[in-house]
Amino acid sequence: MSGSVLGNNIKISTWGESHGPALGAVIDGIPAGLSLSEEDIQKFLDRRKPGTSSVTTPRKEDDKVEILSGVFEGKTTGTPISCLVRNTSQHSADYSEIASYYRPGHADYTFDQKYGFRDYRGGGRSSGRETIGRVIAGAICSKILGEMGITVEAYTKSIGEIEADLSNYSREAVLSLPTAMPDKGANDKAIEFITGKREECDSVGGVMECRINGVPAGIGEPVFNKLDASLAGAVMSIGAVKAVEIGDGIKVSTSVGSENNDAFGIENGEVIKKTNHSGGILGGISDGSEILVRAHVKPTPSIFRQQETVNKSGEEISVQIKGRHDPIIVPRAVVVMESMCAITVLDLMISNMSSRLDKIKEFYK
Repeated sequence: MSGSVLGNNIKISTWGESHGPALGAVIDGIPAGLSLSEEDIQKFLDRRKPGTSSVTTPRKEDDKVEILSGVFEGKTTGTPISCLVRNTSQHSADYSEIASYYRPGHADYTFDQKYGFRDYRGGGRSSGRETIGRVIAGAICSKILGEMGITVEAYTKSIGEIEADLSNYSREAVLSLPTAMPDKGANDKAIEFITGKREECDSVGGVMECRINGVPAGIGEPVFNKLDASLAGAVMSIGAVKAVEIGDGIKVSTSVGSENNDAFGIENGEVIKKTNHSGGILGGISDGSEILVRAHVKPTPSIFRQQETVNKSGEEISVQIKGRHDPIIVPRAVVVMESMCAITVLDLMISNMSSRLDKIKEFYK
């Protein structure tokens, strides 16, 4: 299987299956000298692990990370960092019957068509547990960005029709509330909504948003490796994400130029934008203002009600899925989005270090 490697300067390779012995990542290109511990990574993994609230799957996993290489005496060595998280709560028997049919909304059919074979235990590589490797890498990249004063913060913007009031934004709420919403009032309404749909054997979707601050102007390549295109590709690669927006996103299609253009000005001797409809990116390159990325996530496809499908013999059948599943994907995916944005920004920032001769000469003089 190709397609499990991301990045040019920072190369991320994730591995492992939902019901295999373990999952993890190899991260190559991390510079030497970064203070890094398992606790730094664990903080991120704890935000995505299952069994933490009423709106996550009851599957219990500690998701404890082990650093196998690339760190010595508490600092990165510049060599590949390999990390592992062991699976400890697999109920593979819950999935035995789906070997013979294709679950609606899942990758069962497409995996069979591509490979002629699939790991049906929890979805294998298409399982949400694959994101463990992404979060490991994201934790490391976020720490490097933090050393440069760059913050990457994602949260749940909405669940169903319930939208967080961002004027009540609280980072503490994002990190502590089960919905990862920045607004407790919206969180309470969302839990009630999710609970109701769960009792109806249904699931719900929502919107995640990520704000990136401190990125200097000039990051991103102007043609194929545009910053917005790279962010969109990275976020779109997260399972269940079906649409990505930058800045005003789809609203630009009903706007007019005089409203959508961001006027420039001077503040304290620096060029600034008076508005940010572009989401911090112009021509695929960062403009120094806040970068805003939004992702729309579909409802969890595993629902405990009868659905129509076909089996591998080509017969139409009715099925009722078993197992342990999240009624909503969004809250646990927030840290995954944050991680993918951090990986992408850091990779492009390293590329930018060689974009100007005067900067190269200054570095090596």
